[in-house]
Amino acid sequence: MNLSLLTSLFLSLLLYWNQIQYSQLIGSWQLVHFGGMEKIVKSPQYQNANALEKAGMDARINYRLENTVYKFEEGDLLKFTDFENQTVVQKEAKIELMPGNILLIHDEKGDRLAQIVEFSEDRMVLQPISKSSATGQLIFERIKKK
Repeated sequence: MNLSLLTSLFLSLLLYWNQIQYSQLIGSWQLVHFGGMEKIVKSPQYQNANALEKAGMDARINYRLENTVYKFEEGDLLKFTDFENQTVVQKEAKIELMPGNILLIHDEKGDRLAQIVEFSEDRMVLQPISKSSATGQLIFERIKKK
C-alpha cells in the first residue's frame, strides 16, 4: 500500500470516528462569542468613538449575543433568532449534518454551510463556510434545562 492511500484511509477513519451525530446537537445553544464582533471593536469607528457611542455599540453587541439562540429539534429542524431592521425575529431552517461535521442549512435566504470545528457536550464552535472569509467563528454554549 502506498503512503497516500494509507494517509487517506487514516483520515477517512478519523472523520468517521469524529463525526458528530445530529442527536448530539438537539437542544438549545446560546451564542456567547462571534468573531465578527472583534472586527467591530477593532474598527476605526469604534476606536475613535466617545464613551457614550462605545457604550451604545457595546449594548448592541450584547443584545445580539443575548438574543441569538439556536435550537436544534427532532426532524433535522433548526429554530433560531435573527435580526431584521434591528428587530428580533424567529426563523426555521432544515439542517443536514454531512460528513466532516459540515452543517448544510436550508432557509429562505438559500443554502449556507458551516463546519463544526469544535464540539463537546456544552460547547460548539461553528465556522461559516463562505466566499468571503471575513466571517468569524460563532461560539455557542448549551443552555442547560432547569
